[in-house]
Amino acid sequence: MKFTVKNKLSVLLTFLFLFATCKQSGNISENKIQEYFTNPILEDGPDPYVYLHTDNYYYIMVTRGDRLQLWKSRSFTDLDSAETKVIWIQPDSGSNSCCIWAPEIHYFENTWYIYYSGTDKSRPFDMYRHIHVLKNTSNSPFEDTWEDIGQVKTKYPGIDGTVFEYKGVRYFAYSPYIGNQSGITLAIMDSPTTLEKEVNLGLPINEWEKTPPRAIMEGPQFLIGPKDYIFIVYSAGACWDDNYGLGLFSAKKDTNLMNPRSWIRSNHQVFEQCPDSSVYGPGHNCFTKSPDGKEDWIVYHAKRYSSHECSGRSMRAQKFTWDNNGFPIFGKPVSLNYPHKKPSGIID
Repeated sequence: MKFTVKNKLSVLLTFLFLFATCKQSGNISENKIQEYFTNPILEDGPDPYVYLHTDNYYYIMVTRGDRLQLWKSRSFTDLDSAETKVIWIQPDSGSNSCCIWAPEIHYFENTWYIYYSGTDKSRPFDMYRHIHVLKNTSNSPFEDTWEDIGQVKTKYPGIDGTVFEYKGVRYFAYSPYIGNQSGITLAIMDSPTTLEKEVNLGLPINEWEKTPPRAIMEGPQFLIGPKDYIFIVYSAGACWDDNYGLGLFSAKKDTNLMNPRSWIRSNHQVFEQCPDSSVYGPGHNCFTKSPDGKEDWIVYHAKRYSSHECSGRSMRAQKFTWDNNGFPIFGKPVSLNYPHKKPSGIID
């Protein structure tokens, strides 16, 4: 942990916590304090995505609006010392010249891909938003060989594309714009930019999925449970809504995932605002593992103030567990002063 002005209070509170928990030992070493971190990981960190590669590095992205920036680190909870680089800037015109949102970096078929949402600055409206793709065949995604390979050919305009492989099948999920609603759609990928078919898993039906003037479900993320279920966790509401939070679809692992009837939607938020801890609008998450693979972590953004604006979203992380049926238990989003023990097996 770096002792900077911006996190002086958090560090002090962390120290006091450690003092209270370790007072019986008679002292607290510097190493003991460094076993902990406090959120935020990144103060300006909307729509975070964390990818753990086979090289044991985490590759991290967040929304930057007009560009794509990449971080590389042994620890996703410490980006102050991470290597970072702006790898792409939006063009002056075209379908990806504005509103560059929710980038995700993936690696498959020996190739790096970045999926991101964008629109045309001359027509910055929902009906023109699409998921675009960059491709890089270099060993390192930091090499300047990114190629724009166009849009994912989705049935509807939409945002927040994500890729997931399960039982040898590569799936794509996104949030389509259908009328004045945004839902969650699942597809099988035929190529990095083409889809074999699409099925809509659902449109907003719960009140917490509806924020006037638009009912929104977005940011789908796959999650494999430890037992019989696979999940799609999504964000519901709107980024300017304090009640923005997470919902969940579950399906048995042995069912046909492309059959919408295989999926059951939660009737309540599974991760929601916590005013007592000054956490508002927690959502647009991803999932990752600790370096040793033993811990599950949820990475998300949230605001520290009730603002009814999208600004002020910071990147945060906390560990989660599972219930006896193999469903995730995310708990409550904790305050920025809460000392988290760093992910297990961290490599300095």
